[in-house]
Amino acid sequence: MTDQEDFASLFGEFEKEHPATTQQEPKVGDKVRGTVVSIQGDSVFVDLGAKSEGMVEIEELKDADGNLTVGIGDSIEIAVSGKDEDTGALLLGTRHARHVRGSAGLRQAYEEQIPVEGRVTGVTKGGVEVTISGERAFCPASQIDIHYVDDLESLVGEKLAFRITKYEGGRHVNLVVSRRALLEEEQQALAVETRARLEVGAVLNGTVTSIKEFGAFVDLGGVEGMVHISELSFGRVEHPKDILTVGQPVEVSILRIEKTDNPKHPERIALSIRALEKDPWQDILVEYPVGTQLQGTVVRIQPFGAFVEIAPGIDGLVHISELGAGRRINHPQEVVSVGDKVQATVLNVDTEKHRIGLSLDTERKGKAEASPDVAVEYKQQKQSFGTLGDLLRESMEKNK
Repeated sequence: MTDQEDFASLFGEFEKEHPATTQQEPKVGDKVRGTVVSIQGDSVFVDLGAKSEGMVEIEELKDADGNLTVGIGDSIEIAVSGKDEDTGALLLGTRHARHVRGSAGLRQAYEEQIPVEGRVTGVTKGGVEVTISGERAFCPASQIDIHYVDDLESLVGEKLAFRITKYEGGRHVNLVVSRRALLEEEQQALAVETRARLEVGAVLNGTVTSIKEFGAFVDLGGVEGMVHISELSFGRVEHPKDILTVGQPVEVSILRIEKTDNPKHPERIALSIRALEKDPWQDILVEYPVGTQLQGTVVRIQPFGAFVEIAPGIDGLVHISELGAGRRINHPQEVVSVGDKVQATVLNVDTEKHRIGLSLDTERKGKAEASPDVAVEYKQQKQSFGTLGDLLRESMEKNK
């Protein structure tokens, strides 16, 4: 055996015993672990060992509140998304989009599933036209975002990251791309962190993603929850779009978390904006003592009376017996209509049941102020409206 053959044999044995020294460079999609060694501008640099370095955009490592989650010396695990041809550094995370050159670069990006940067140049049937490295590509409307985009024209001129989902070479390269695929990967990474903070009563920041008649959906960071219309405000809300817009940042409190069998949405999260507002009934005894005259708006009419909004989130009931100013009426519609502005007098307050009794009979103001019994009952919070039967009996006795 020659010295050269002997050396080759020994080196082969060394490679078997120490495989780490011959480890190949990670490929796109591989998970790598490294140590943060530098933070410069918009980039975080990671030492991956074996004279290899990675770079990740700083936005990739921020939480839902915009705070950087790592510091120099911290160890992180993250996926490889590409390689910077100029510096040789590995690109990490899901946000990187490469500037590719020519059809060869596009083919490589397709085969390795590397994100590429493109500019939206126009709207076409079923989607948008995108220019990538001088080539025209098509992005279906369903793949431009995670949520439905109503106005595709608003994206024209934008530079965005895409993943090539179809590549056909030839004289004219045929490309189909998706932005949604990248956004979903980013959301999945965020969701892991967000789910660790999910608990009833937790207060989180989110962004309104869509608005329906029954409420609004809010992205909490890769995880979505819903604010029912009744939880938007203490005040009356006709439609969520009256107080919210898509893209609006909001602060919400978690009311309920229910597990589901849907792997894409493993939990159903009920949220509230109202829970973070001051309850208008908290100071009701100070704001509206018995005998107070106030102005309100008739918002609802029932056979037994009319409901009057006297402040956002506070409705009072004018019983039918207090509508006619001593005159017998058969239905509240004989006296008032929804939308009417009326002057009313506070007769009683029940803070526990959130009820206020009102009268449109102006003579009742003096009676309420003059009666010490009424004031005492009011202060002790013992008055209530009673049952519907009590109200009917009271009405019958007055009409005898």
